Amino acid sequence: MTTRLPGLLLGLLLTPLAGIAAQDDIAFDFPDEPLRDEAGLVEHPSWFKRSFLDLGTDLAEAVEAGKFGLVVYFWQRRCPYCKQLMEVNFKTPDIVRYTRDNFDVVAMDVWSPEEITTLDGRVTTQRQFAIDMGTNFTPSLVFYDKDGRVALRLRGYYPPYQFRAALEYVAGGHYRRESFAVYMARGDETLRFEKGDMVEEDFFSPPPYLLDRSRFPAERPLVVFFEQGDCHACDILHTQPLRQPALRSLFGQLESVQLNMHSDTPVIRPDGTVSTARDWAADLGLFYAPSILFFDERGNEIIRVDSVAHFFRLRNVLNYVLTRAYEVYPNYRAWRQASGDQSQ
Repeated sequence: MTTRLPGLLLGLLLTPLAGIAAQDDIAFDFPDEPLRDEAGLVEHPSWFKRSFLDLGTDLAEAVEAGKFGLVVYFWQRRCPYCKQLMEVNFKTPDIVRYTRDNFDVVAMDVWSPEEITTLDGRVTTQRQFAIDMGTNFTPSLVFYDKDGRVALRLRGYYPPYQFRAALEYVAGGHYRRESFAVYMARGDETLRFEKGDMVEEDFFSPPPYLLDRSRFPAERPLVVFFEQGDCHACDILHTQPLRQPALRSLFGQLESVQLNMHSDTPVIRPDGTVSTARDWAADLGLFYAPSILFFDERGNEIIRVDSVAHFFRLRNVLNYVLTRAYEVYPNYRAWRQASGDQSQ
């Protein structure tokens, strides 16, 4: 039986691989230190919806206009990842056209005390709504369908290839039948480059991967790098941020493990379950490589970074884990707001 590929993914088959790689290079080529130049702060396109911040009304107007639903976009002015979304993804003509045809986009400032009305009629602030929606990183996007159901959440910045797929996944109704991870895997099987070795680090623990922490707590938190071979984003992680002594020192304070998310490598998960790397990644809903997941000494997941992340974002996450800030602030966004950082 022939498996039909989603429209945008099928279109990628007609795009030279060099073109996809060139887009990736542009998408990843940016410094992630906080934006300081007032003239260079995040600007939104004019076609974003001018909302009175009543999401029920916004959704009704989108549906009346013949669109699939609503995208709520969480941002902050000094966020370099938000600027990358605006300057790369939302200046790519086919992405702009597909987004405008299928969705209205409402911007939500994660620092704003301005009141909003949520889809269930609750009145809250933009700041609190961002925390309630688990927007650990900006940009974050929540896709709502015509019935006001959450169809997909994207936490962080993704290059054009993954972003196109997310748009098609929701607007094409695929979210009703399968997870985004499964959807992406179907496309990747067709578009996958030749499999190759992963880049290893000297702070990675060797196999066997006996990560059980369910019966006895470990001495240190655990970080698991889910990667794959011939992965451009993985190569950038290892050749840029992970070459910085400051990050290597912080990762050296954790138990660190690298797994190929498509392999049958045996692993005992932190909860004591016997599994494989492939099955664990599937159960976690991972679709992006590299995805970096942090667990406490008892095997509870603390936070995950499953989108593009450079030096400053990784350093912040490591500080959140190593200082045990999660014990006081279970939500990373609440911790960042308490620290007053309006960039990450």
